[in-house]
Amino acid sequence: MSEKNGNEIGAESVRDRISDARKKSSSKRLVIAVISIIAVAVIIGSVWGLGLGGSNEVTLSGAGASFPFPLISKWIQMYENETGVKVSYESIGSSGGINRIKDGLVDFGASDAPLKPVDDDLGLVHIPETIGAVAAVYNLVGIDTGLLLTGDILTGIFMGNITAWDDPRITEINSELTLPSEEIVVAHRSDGSGTTFVFTSYLAEINQTWSDIYGASKTITWPEEANFRGGSGNAGVAAIVQTTPYSIGYIELAYALENDIDFAALENQEGFFVLPSIESTAEAASNAAPSLPAGDASWDGVEIVNAPGEGAYPIATFTYILIYKEQEDLDKGKALIEFLMWIIHDGQDYSESLYYVPLPESVVALNEVTLNGITHNGEPML
Repeated sequence: MSEKNGNEIGAESVRDRISDARKKSSSKRLVIAVISIIAVAVIIGSVWGLGLGGSNEVTLSGAGASFPFPLISKWIQMYENETGVKVSYESIGSSGGINRIKDGLVDFGASDAPLKPVDDDLGLVHIPETIGAVAAVYNLVGIDTGLLLTGDILTGIFMGNITAWDDPRITEINSELTLPSEEIVVAHRSDGSGTTFVFTSYLAEINQTWSDIYGASKTITWPEEANFRGGSGNAGVAAIVQTTPYSIGYIELAYALENDIDFAALENQEGFFVLPSIESTAEAASNAAPSLPAGDASWDGVEIVNAPGEGAYPIATFTYILIYKEQEDLDKGKALIEFLMWIIHDGQDYSESLYYVPLPESVVALNEVTLNGITHNGEPML
């Protein structure tokens, strides 16, 4: 572990930075824990005339990841205000979103995990929509800031090998804290989850044992011990941690800040302890953008976990919208492309207020190429 200009964060620095973040978030409560747990569809607005020879009533539907749900909800609201288009989105997890789009039940799916090679022939394209961070959240009585964790410690906890908060591996790097002699309650996702994919991608990158046993996956066979508890969606895990003393879990950063849940600083590739934030997540993504594949190519293996950089937060990710390159319905296809074009341009203005990172210009340009290549009957739609 190294020290340099506060990049390695001690308890006092961590405390100050989390306090600042929460002050910023207090006026923007989303009540995410309520709306996401029940996976309610966000249905907004009326109808937009698309200018295709008359006023056509076109409704768009999507489903998938809970990770970007707060931002997608905002996009839908603002897009309806500007255009009158009716869009719905169900926060059902990445696996559910992939299945819905593959089955033709929605116009777009959303996933934090890219498609596997087995799905390369389906004709789906990847559109990175935003960038976010997965926070290691905890509930420790009397310790609301200052907790430091490493990838190996997280691996031990989520494999069931580290079971108490005063385990020497934890206390060794948290000498300023008095950690309780209490059993760790481990909160994890019970559904197929892109957030789980990102979290386990990080653990697999850090720890060979985790990589050999579990790897990176949207679904994990978790230990069956009584101290392991599953929740549906990011909000489900957030609710477990929020209401269970001595618990730990993993959720998207917005859910932690908006629900006032404590989170740890994690050791990054350079040996610095870094808190999740817009800045540290952006640094993690900065080196990845120029090397991204084309939208209609394979995205298997694309990740930004454990990225280089002294200030890079180690559990960061792109999250994706998935659509078919060949659209069957002309009117709906055009409406979908226009909605997605708005997301990657005007929609990015709403990212930072909800603790997501706006797309770099190079990724916006990549998405423009992808959307310009969407076809109907083999002909470009734009």
